[in-house]
Amino acid sequence: MNRTILLVATVLGLMAIILGAFGAHGLKKLVDAEAVDTFETGVRYQMYHALFLLFLGIWNGLERVMKKRVFSMVLVGVILFSFSIYLLALNSLTAFDFKIIGFLTPIGGVFLILGWFLLGYYILTQKRLN
Repeated sequence: MNRTILLVATVLGLMAIILGAFGAHGLKKLVDAEAVDTFETGVRYQMYHALFLLFLGIWNGLERVMKKRVFSMVLVGVILFSFSIYLLALNSLTAFDFKIIGFLTPIGGVFLILGWFLLGYYILTQKRLN
């Protein structure tokens, strides 16, 4: 499980760096400043949670099932939150109207909150932390 978490964290971090560079350099020529800011919000939250997953993957203070739940919440949250933001920021570049998936962004945010909440809950309720 730790290896999977660390690998996903690494991929999300790598993607955040690549997407951040694209947003800072290439995207400014394609969309307005508000869309660039929106895109950068997605990148920032993706990187925050890549770091969160790195921590989760190296820390052995949680039981496997607890770690898996937190990991699942955060991964689903990043996919729904950040990736819906990317698509919404790029909306003006496509014929498809990505605004119809805008409802996924807050759902992703809820999953991110649940991941943090579960981690805190597990820390508080564990009898022994490693």
